[in-house]
Amino acid sequence: MPAFTFEKISPPVPRGPVAPIEQKQRGVIVQMLDRFVEARARRAASQDKVETPGRDPAPSK
Repeated sequence: MPAFTFEKISPPVPRGPVAPIEQKQRGVIVQMLDRFVEARARRAASQDKVETPGRDPAPSK
């Protein structure tokens, strides 16, 4: 016979609508990094369109 038992604790009952979460303003450093990433993505996309002379395309498998 066990010396103790565990009670089952039920989760709290929701008390109404949840207040909307306020969005924080993003930091300046994060905004700068976003700009760098966008510029790099644009450069990569434009380089994909233009073939570089003297380079062979990678063989397909």
